[in-house]
Parts: sequence; C-alpha cells; structure tokens
Amino acid sequence: MRAIWKGAVSFGLVSIAVKLYSATEEKDIRFHQVHREDGGRIRYKRTCSVCGEEVTYDDIAKGYDIGGGEMVILTDEDFADLPLTTSRAIDVLEFVPAEQVDPILYNKAYFLEPEGAATKPYVLLRDALADSERVAIVKVALRQREQLATLRVREGVLLLNTMLWPDEVRTPDFGFLGEDLKVRPPELAMASSLIDSMAGEFEPEVFTDDYRAALQEVIDAKVEGREVVAPEEVEEAPAAAVDLMAALKASVERARAARGEQPERGGEPTPITSARSAQKATKAAKEAKAPARKSAEKKAAAKKTGGTGGGTAGGAKATGGTQKAAPGKATTKAAGAKAEKKAPARKAAPKKAAPRKTA
Repeated sequence: MRAIWKGAVSFGLVSIAVKLYSATEEKDIRFHQVHREDGGRIRYKRTCSVCGEEVTYDDIAKGYDIGGGEMVILTDEDFADLPLTTSRAIDVLEFVPAEQVDPILYNKAYFLEPEGAATKPYVLLRDALADSERVAIVKVALRQREQLATLRVREGVLLLNTMLWPDEVRTPDFGFLGEDLKVRPPELAMASSLIDSMAGEFEPEVFTDDYRAALQEVIDAKVEGREVVAPEEVEEAPAAAVDLMAALKASVERARAARGEQPERGGEPTPITSARSAQKATKAAKEAKAPARKSAEKKAAAKKTGGTGGGTAGGAKATGGTQKAAPGKATTKAAGAKAEKKAPARKAAPKKAAPRKTA
C-alpha cells in the first residue's frame, strides 16, 4: 500500500505521527470507450463552449452556475482566503459511544500507521480507545476539504472513517409514512418467524460478487480464444405478493426446507403454528434436557425422603428418649382409632334396651 497522507493525531497534549492509507479498494471491472471497428481509444478534448478553442489545464478555472446562463468564476486567490486548516493534524474533539454514530454518515475508511518513534503513543491510544468502547470524533483536512471523521480500532489498527455532514443526509419524504397502516398480529408473528428461520451469524467472506466473476470469465475466454460458457439461469424475482399471509407461509416453509427441517404436518398450518415453527428447534433442545433434569430432581427427592426416614429410625434406636416417644405417639393414635370404631356401638345400645323396657 502507498501512503496518501502524512500528519499527526492530536490527542490532548500528545501528538502521534501517522501515515494514512486507503483501507478499501473497488474491485469492479473497468472498461475504456473504444472504436468498435479497430479498438482505438476514444479521446476527449477540453474545448470552450463559447469560442470553440481547445483549453489547457493552466487556463481552466472553477465556475459556479448561478442560473440564467451566468457563471461566477473563482480563482486560486479566492480559495486561499477560505478557513481551511493547513496543518496536517487529526484533531480529537470528543469520545462517544459507537452506537450513537449512525452508519449512514460513514463515507470512506483509512488505516493509520504510526511513523517513527510514535509507535508507543499510538498503541497507548489504540488500547485506551478499545477499553473505553467508544469512538473518537475528529476533524481532518483531506483533499482540500475539512472533514468530520471517527477514529476507532479494527484488528489492532486505528481506522479513520470520514463522515458526511448531517445536512448532507436527506430526509425521507414518502407518502406512506403519513398513512394509518395497521399490521395484524398474525402477520407480524409470521414475519418474525421468517426472520427467526433465516437468522445467522454475519460472515462477509462467504458472499461473492457473482456478476464480476462471470464477467471476468467472459473476458478470460475472449483472451484465450475459448468458447464463452453461458452462466446458469438466475432465478427471477418473485412477483409482488397478493396474499401477504400466504407469501409469508411459503417463505417460512422454504427457509425451513433450506435448513433441512421437515415441513409442517397435519394439513395447512395456521398462522400461529407457522409463526412458532421456527422456534421449535430451540424448544426441542430445551425439552430434551427437561426429562433428565426432572429425573435428577426425583432421585434427589427420593434420596432426601429415604434419608429422613432412616435418620428417624436410626435416632429411635440410638436414643432411648426418642424410642419411647415414638411408641407413645403410636399408642395415642391407635387409641383414638379404637374409640372412633366403638362410638357407633355406644349410640346403638339405647335402641336395643328400649324393647326390654316395653316387654
């Protein structure tokens, strides 16, 4: 990589000399405009629309169109008076939580490399930034323009992300935002089920630019004189859903099939059962562990009960007082039971005695 800028990170009273490198590169295949008959490059001349003469770079100035065919011409002297910092410094303004920076503001990324004896303060800032779980908001002058940027850590290197200014982000003004649209709970449940069935971990390396690969294959075949093999047919985008619920159901089933799961059985699934289908795998895993847990709890309870009974019996044998107390309680209970059995007989006795008196 080639450094495109040299300067310093101003961190309080600490200055860290750094080099700036582009962190990204476009891999798109580029073409030149050529003459179809002989392949000659098409050149463009810089000509004046008024006099028709060809103009050199030295005679080119910057103009601002104010409308009505009028142009305001700005010279180098006009730009020299602008409040653009000439210092090659990345000034740290503040440290903020990373989640507070909207990704829409990010523009271009650059790696920072320490220069000379700046390695230790560079590592110090890097580690402190990582421990704080924050990003630094900075200002830097790049390409004759002051820019807002963030400074964060990526794979052990400080990364500078230039940002758009807030007034450069458009406000969406769409008609549907003012409409009172209601989403039914079953539809929301089905959409959530579809999201769950397609959930995964983001691994950017598994995604490829299929169009670029196919285009490169065409170019290579042309160079080598080979026959160009037609690429596989791409699946057409589905038409707009007429029945939203049916489309969601079909999407959930297709996602389940892609994961190797069995489709719903027992006829057409209801919205609720379909919405829960994506969560069955997780529930099944939990339920598989539940019997083992319950069995363990039963064994523990049985051991506890058995241990208590044994302890009581053992206590009765080992301690005389306890041994006497147990029979006493048993005798009292037995006497109560006998009394209850004899009670009906005592009530019935007067009935037998009555005939004797009459006789």
